[in-house]
Amino acid sequence: QVQLIESGGGLVQAGGSLTLSCLASGRTFRDYAMGWFRQAPGKEREFVATISGSGANRGYGDSVKGRFTISRDNAKNTVYLQMNSLKPEDTAVYYCAARSNRLIATVRTAFASWGQGTQVTVSS
Repeated sequence: QVQLIESGGGLVQAGGSLTLSCLASGRTFRDYAMGWFRQAPGKEREFVATISGSGANRGYGDSVKGRFTISRDNAKNTVYLQMNSLKPEDTAVYYCAARSNRLIATVRTAFASWGQGTQVTVSS
């Protein structure tokens, strides 16, 4: 399994932007499709975005389409989540995840490796 470390969370006002980063261990980063999920207090962990190993294919949850962008830099073993037009309902712990397959996926069970999470808080 690959080890993942997220960074970039914090407190931001509604309408603002944040970029999350996730650094992965290992030499075969391009063999892993990556995903971002989030979990708010008392709620299920929710799919946010996914990107294929090459970066050519991406997918987004309905609640973030048009506002969030996932990208990756395989030379740096890093995946990013650019979050714009943030809303209070985006407040959650955001988790980076990796799957041992280059194809995108949107369900939690498709991802075997998870980071520790980073808190994003959006104030109104």
